[in-house]
Amino acid sequence: MKIFAIVNQKGGVGKTTTSVNLAACLAAMHRRILLIDLDAQGNATMGCGVDKSQLHATIFDVLVLGRPVNEVVAEGMGGLHVVGANVDLTGAEIDLIDLDAREYRLKTALAEINDQYDYVVIDCPPALNLLTVNALTAADALIIPMQCEYYALEGLSALVTTIQRVVSQLNPSLKIEGIIRTMFDPRNSLTKDVSLQLQSHFGDQLYRTVIPRNVRLAEAPSHGLPIIQYDANSNGAKAYLALAGELLRRESANRVTDVTH
Repeated sequence: MKIFAIVNQKGGVGKTTTSVNLAACLAAMHRRILLIDLDAQGNATMGCGVDKSQLHATIFDVLVLGRPVNEVVAEGMGGLHVVGANVDLTGAEIDLIDLDAREYRLKTALAEINDQYDYVVIDCPPALNLLTVNALTAADALIIPMQCEYYALEGLSALVTTIQRVVSQLNPSLKIEGIIRTMFDPRNSLTKDVSLQLQSHFGDQLYRTVIPRNVRLAEAPSHGLPIIQYDANSNGAKAYLALAGELLRRESANRVTDVTH
């Protein structure tokens, strides 16, 4: 089981859209997927067709009350398994502060289901808080969605600093799996400039796949559907299927490298 945290402390960069649709596309490729919503807004939960107001238990129960993950899994669209979030998670920060090993709560919980899924995808909150630290501590690798705009680069340097701190103190094996360019508009000259900067700085860590601005992609969450269920022929669906394919090819290439070394 490999755990990906989808992380960016800046809101509105396509983080939840990427979490939901990457997870759904991997599930469509016959992988066993668990999506974990770590954001109290519960948008990833709703985007998979799970009603956050009807959840009998959420990620709050796992992190704060120590409830097993298997007991809080809901069935989402397209065979996705979802550990949902809702407003209950709002006060989790305060509750976690007093708990032992508070940064490791999610890691410990996920260790119990290690053989049940191929991939876990964690949608992090848009903040560098204790919930995000739990995700970074539990994760094997990070996927960072970002818009190609000037301020995005500033935010990225702050995020990388936080990642380095987590690596040194909590999770030495954590790495950046990839940077994914979202809401991509090739007609915009700034988009091209930032894209070139990302390529020069991150090299192979930058996914070749880009996620375009796409009306159907923006509409899908309001219907409680991942894009491949809402409109499989849209550019947004094709882009996320391509991203899932690129991720799986990287995974198999890495496995071959590990075997030969």
